[in-house]
Amino acid sequence: MTELSYARRGYGPPLVLIHGIGSHWRVWSPILDAVSRHRDVIALDLPGFGDSPDWPSATSPPAASLQPDFSQPGSVPHLADQVITFLDELGVHEYEVAGSSLGGGIALELGRRGLARRVTAFAPVGFWRGPGRRWCQTVVGVARAGAVSLGPALPQIMNTRAGRAAFCSVFYAHPVRLPAGDCLAAARALAGARGFTAAKSSFGSLRPWTYTGTGALTRIPVTIAWGTRDAVLPYRTQARRARSVLPTARHVPLPGCGHLPFADDPARCAELLLTPHP
Repeated sequence: MTELSYARRGYGPPLVLIHGIGSHWRVWSPILDAVSRHRDVIALDLPGFGDSPDWPSATSPPAASLQPDFSQPGSVPHLADQVITFLDELGVHEYEVAGSSLGGGIALELGRRGLARRVTAFAPVGFWRGPGRRWCQTVVGVARAGAVSLGPALPQIMNTRAGRAAFCSVFYAHPVRLPAGDCLAAARALAGARGFTAAKSSFGSLRPWTYTGTGALTRIPVTIAWGTRDAVLPYRTQARRARSVLPTARHVPLPGCGHLPFADDPARCAELLLTPHP
């Protein structure tokens, strides 16, 4: 059984929200109210992140898994398998899915396997080459090290505009607009993410998406949105690669937004989740 921490609210077609590395389901808070007016929203903590337990040991993949990767816990295929099992146990079998960063890669994997009816990926991992992948690993690694080392000082830091700007600017274009409590919760989630090291390490074997490996992604509505001020997975190179790999997807730049655009432009992000693919 896969027991994950999650929040569920709203009515309508199920929409599963998957956070990125070192994050938690609350990263979606700026858009939850707007989206849950139209969707049955299930925002989850991945295993090893947030309030979820670590991923379970497994000797065989779920039946729905086409390319399991149990040799590398924390990888996109491995975490996708955990999400599939969790949703099956929750009784949710037809759903839309949206993901951010690592969660965006998982969302695309669920779409590739033909399990999601619609995919929205915000700055998804996997559209990099070697330097871009190493940059991502370095940036998130330094951010986590900072969160761990600052520890008891985090509440005081996040209570100041200067502190939020210094700590959160790598993820947000406008960090001083963020509530201090949200920044503190995010920093603590990053510091306490037990699955962080394995997930970051797995990026080394996550090869860039290719057109021949997209599976069902060319047959379902897919939106890929990218903040133009993304400092973790830079927009200029990786969004361009995403357009070449998935030419049938809707590709949306988010001007002035960072890696986590939900607080930078919540109205636009909610709109992307709710509007149909043209």
